[in-house]
Amino acid sequence: MTQTIKRLCVYCGASMGLQPAYREAATALGRLVAERGIELVYGGGHVGLMGMVADGALAAGGHVIGVIPRALMDRELGHIAIQDLRVVADMHERKMTMAGLSDAFVAMPGGWGTLEELTEMLTWLQLGLHAKPIGLLNVGGYYDPFLAFAERMIGECFVRPEHRALLAVEADPDALLRRLMQPVAPPLDKWLEPVAPRA
Repeated sequence: MTQTIKRLCVYCGASMGLQPAYREAATALGRLVAERGIELVYGGGHVGLMGMVADGALAAGGHVIGVIPRALMDRELGHIAIQDLRVVADMHERKMTMAGLSDAFVAMPGGWGTLEELTEMLTWLQLGLHAKPIGLLNVGGYYDPFLAFAERMIGECFVRPEHRALLAVEADPDALLRRLMQPVAPPLDKWLEPVAPRA
């Protein structure tokens, strides 16, 4: 059985980053989402990788939903070329709206906001607050230190290996989309029980 994804939420930076590979991956991901008939949900900006992923989807005939706080819209950062730009009160409403609209989540290279959005969705999945697939597009090894830290958390018994396995990681956009089509494993019933330390 495959997972049905009608809308994919993409978290990524409002900056371009230094590596051309980030921009190429953002455009490719947007294009692939559109080609598969999946609607793109993202942060609503026209700048950085956010703008690139939206432009990639638009160029391929895709439907794009942007969700942007009023404060950022007032700074003229909204992408006025997309079909559905929703202006919300603040960052909290933005995150809740994006989560509610989406059937799956992907994080690309980005900064603090991207990392926060990714880990929040992982936490909600761990708690059983949703059962939507989550992917990490690890372009050029950008997230290698984060993945190493995840292993450290497992080693120190703060994260279960089963919860780390909830995050699909790929370097290629097409491979990641295919991974996200697989059903998500249900959360552990007794996730609050402490992990036994190693002897």
